[in-house]
Amino acid sequence: MRKKVMLRGALGFPLGIALGFAITIAISWLWADGHYAPCVPELVEAVGSEIGAVTVQALLSGLLGTGFAGASVIWDMERWSLVKQTGIYFTVISLVMLPVAYLTYWMEHSVTGFLSYFGIFALLFVLIWLVQLWGGRRSVKAMNDRLKRALEDGRQP
Repeated sequence: MRKKVMLRGALGFPLGIALGFAITIAISWLWADGHYAPCVPELVEAVGSEIGAVTVQALLSGLLGTGFAGASVIWDMERWSLVKQTGIYFTVISLVMLPVAYLTYWMEHSVTGFLSYFGIFALLFVLIWLVQLWGGRRSVKAMNDRLKRALEDGRQP
């Protein structure tokens, strides 16, 4: 289990950096008036230079990818209920996501900013979880339907 967490985490680091970079491109297209905005100005000011801020953000994005990827082994814990898996996974990724978001200034540094960011994060988590649950149930139903038809036709499933 530890080996699986380490392997997935290692694979998650470059994926986190790549996803973080892709997000900066999307944000730049949407809100930067034709300019590339690699990170928020508050991070540049806090670090002292744009290259320093981008480096910090890239490393923290990699850490975020490591956390999400490593935590994904929670979904492989077949003895755990879906509720337990979901609660532990949400707790783990929150403990990774929220400090990274704070350090990179992705959230406003206030109680209101924290609560707003956490609320959006939790809402997105629930929406993604529901979509995946719906997709999983749909997939199981399709497999059961195929199995039922095969058995009715006298074929080997």
